[in-house]
Amino acid sequence: MNETPRQYEEDDSPERECDLLAISPGVYAPDGDQTTIEGVVDRIVYENPETGFFVGRLRVSEHAPLVSFVGDLMAISPGETVRLKGFWADDKKFGKQFRVNGCETILPTSIQGIEKYLGSGIIPGIGPNYAKRLANAFGVETLKVIGEQPERLRSVPGIGKKRAAQIRKAWDSHRNIQSIMLFLQGHGISANQAVRIYKQYGDASVAQLRANPYVLARDISGIGFLGADRIARQMGIAKDAPYRLKAGILHALNTAAAQGHVYCTGAQLRETASELLGIPDAAFPEILADMMQHKELVLEEDSWYLPTMYGAESGCAASIKRLLRAPLEQVPIKIENALQWVEKRVGLALSPEQREAIRVGVHAKVMVITGGPGTGKTTVINSLLAILEKKGLAFLLAAPTGRAAKRMEAATGCDAGTIHRLLEFSPKTGAFQRNENNPIKTDLLVLDEASMLDVQLAHALFRALEPGTRVILVGDVDQLPSVGPGNVLLDIIASGVVPVVRLKTVFRQAAQSGIIANAHRINKGEMPVFNERDFFLIERSDPQKALETIVEIVSERLPARFQLHPLRDIQALAPMRRGQAGVESINQALKAAINAEGALVPKRNFGVGDKVMQMKNNYELDVYNGDLGVVTVIDEDAGEIEVCFEDDRRIIYAFDETDELVPAYCATVHKSQGSEYPAVVLSFLPQHYMMLQRNVLYTAITRGKKLVVIVGAAKAVAMAVHNSKLMERNTKLADRLRNAISASARL
Repeated sequence: MNETPRQYEEDDSPERECDLLAISPGVYAPDGDQTTIEGVVDRIVYENPETGFFVGRLRVSEHAPLVSFVGDLMAISPGETVRLKGFWADDKKFGKQFRVNGCETILPTSIQGIEKYLGSGIIPGIGPNYAKRLANAFGVETLKVIGEQPERLRSVPGIGKKRAAQIRKAWDSHRNIQSIMLFLQGHGISANQAVRIYKQYGDASVAQLRANPYVLARDISGIGFLGADRIARQMGIAKDAPYRLKAGILHALNTAAAQGHVYCTGAQLRETASELLGIPDAAFPEILADMMQHKELVLEEDSWYLPTMYGAESGCAASIKRLLRAPLEQVPIKIENALQWVEKRVGLALSPEQREAIRVGVHAKVMVITGGPGTGKTTVINSLLAILEKKGLAFLLAAPTGRAAKRMEAATGCDAGTIHRLLEFSPKTGAFQRNENNPIKTDLLVLDEASMLDVQLAHALFRALEPGTRVILVGDVDQLPSVGPGNVLLDIIASGVVPVVRLKTVFRQAAQSGIIANAHRINKGEMPVFNERDFFLIERSDPQKALETIVEIVSERLPARFQLHPLRDIQALAPMRRGQAGVESINQALKAAINAEGALVPKRNFGVGDKVMQMKNNYELDVYNGDLGVVTVIDEDAGEIEVCFEDDRRIIYAFDETDELVPAYCATVHKSQGSEYPAVVLSFLPQHYMMLQRNVLYTAITRGKKLVVIVGAAKAVAMAVHNSKLMERNTKLADRLRNAISASARL
């Protein structure tokens, strides 16, 4: 099994309710023997929506104790009658369990079973209240009425024509999904993925999968190549089938993109695909040539691109070139007078680096301002905005994330928005409305947290700017690179085609902060100095002890000592998701400590009162990757939840959309980019060795505004401080910019 069940609730303990030896004869079989049990699903204790792994309770008869069952299952819900195939096993931690390797759903026939089945939320529009009304009205005929006589539903109080139609439609979809489940059973497809398959292909789902199961990797979020390949192999698809090879090559390139690469070299692609597919690399030239011919791949020299990646990188370079070549509208500025005016206005003396940045900024078409915390980047931006606005130039401020835009607003006193909103995404077309044919109207665009800019978003942004627009990119190049592919800020700096001003002087007030002082020490390869004001190390080398300490600090010690709210003011971070002191374990432990009683969203490990994070851009809901909120309402009858985000927007999610959310008491360091929190509690142990890098530690501690607490080992901190090696990303943006400008100069 590929997932470990969570710790059972106290009243769910196997010892209290699952003495399987006491079950009636015929139910129990010796460990390891294949057998079958049948009963009503009483409840689902745990479900992993990505793998389909379930932990549940089955009532095999009215008076028998509940049976614990675990396994990778298809869609099942409380109230359903199921026939489970599998074997008994004695788990050291949880006692006797029925390990399931096959499941057949049988519709409930009792009034009580029907009520629980419908009340589980399995049919959108029917929650516990309506389930009870329907069962009381139609008894054992309830399911037949829904499926064959839906007009009778309107006799139930509260169900009108519209709701009756919705219930019938949802029931039809559910039955169709069940038929797909029978086809998929045993192929490792989870319940949520099966719902997505049906939404994508409708009644043609089975036919589509039989024709080419690898379309799942392309079309269905969460399945990927490996899941599709498992299905294909069980369906008897040949190992060297052309569409298997194509899918494997695309998977290799998409995996590289997820790791930050824009392309793969020929050797990298052949090696990765050969290992993935179990096919000698001699089989690839022909299939690669075919994919090039059909424009599924782009080859440039020895670099293999997905067409979207090639278009983004080459288009980004072309758009920046267009901006640089366009004539600059000269604004008459006596720069030394302007500098004196700004210093008087802000009431402080600018450093030589800041003065140079302003001198460059008033005349540059595109420029970069970079520097660590406390070096005065915001002062430079505010000064430039004041000077250029005084001369009549209009400006826009933007950042890659909502949190970063909110910080920018607070720092400048001017409106700022996300790049996505600036580009005006249209759910109807699935594209940004702002582009070269409908450009953004402004004289100056200032983009903060530019290190977070990946090549695809950079392309969309630069192509949407008019040629005469000035652009100022602001960011800390020493932070982690973007989550998405490319290394845009570093490449623009490395290209040498735009002026770059690096601010290095740490101002006296900022230097008094232990956080800022230590950030600069770490950046120079020096060990941080821990103090008793705002920068602490609590030595814990054992992961379990570290986990317990983090929970205590977040839920008790910091709220008591510093009056910090555990949800609003404190953010736990970790370098990795997995492990005893990783993101997932910390989230589970903090939820238990802070919000153990919150009602759960069906089949999710979060609920009312829990902090959650949006994990992907959802343009229709207007929420974006990394947005933080708190679950405020669960409406089981409507099949919806409400999440209140940090800007007080309240977003409604359907139950089947909640897989875009994850618990966020703790987040990865990468996910925290662009954000600041009053207090950061960082898990940092030798077990995180794969991510013990200088820029990871530097990024993590610079998220804290007032307080940083590292829980872990000084050894791990030292390993990170002395590991300045950056993972190189395959990208040609710097070369493209250099070549474009050189070619332009020759003309």
